[in-house]
Amino acid sequence: MLPNIISDRNIILGSGSPRRAELLASLGIKFEVRVSDVDEIVPPDLDVSAHAAYLSKLKSDALRPHLEPLDILITADTTVLLDDIIYNKPQDREEAIEMIHALCGTTHQVITGMTIADHRRSETISDEALVYLNELSAREVEYYVDIWKPMDKAGAYGIQDWIGLAAISEIRGSYYTIMGLPTHRLYSLLRNWT
Repeated sequence: MLPNIISDRNIILGSGSPRRAELLASLGIKFEVRVSDVDEIVPPDLDVSAHAAYLSKLKSDALRPHLEPLDILITADTTVLLDDIIYNKPQDREEAIEMIHALCGTTHQVITGMTIADHRRSETISDEALVYLNELSAREVEYYVDIWKPMDKAGAYGIQDWIGLAAISEIRGSYYTIMGLPTHRLYSLLRNWT
């Protein structure tokens, strides 16, 4: 455990994402996982750039009533945006293939909203990165979807997967925000949490 960094608090990751768990563990933070069962519905008039933060807070609000005084809860949500269109998790293979083809040859936004909360207060932030995805052939896209099965990923891809190695040529912002947890912002918030 890191010295003087919330060593007396119980950290809860309110996410079933193995990638978020891996990143939090890599920060040297011990935690437990609790997943909320909420309908991820956003108000129809909400700006698309605010969806990730809104959903992060929604997840947090569902778990927060069950927190003990020493608990700190972390929730997050990631959206992929291109031309103000949100590319959520694909429903099936065909949709995943369509999404990746739409993102190929573009610079798109990845926004991760994150909420830190305890029984007294909560804070929600957003972090954005820009990603350029090279053109891929139909065969390459199908290979990626069939082998890596990115159905649990916004935009139908994971930067840490084959597609990131083979076809992402430029990012502006945090790699970890693209993975789903802005670890630099999280660490700063936890270090100063009182």
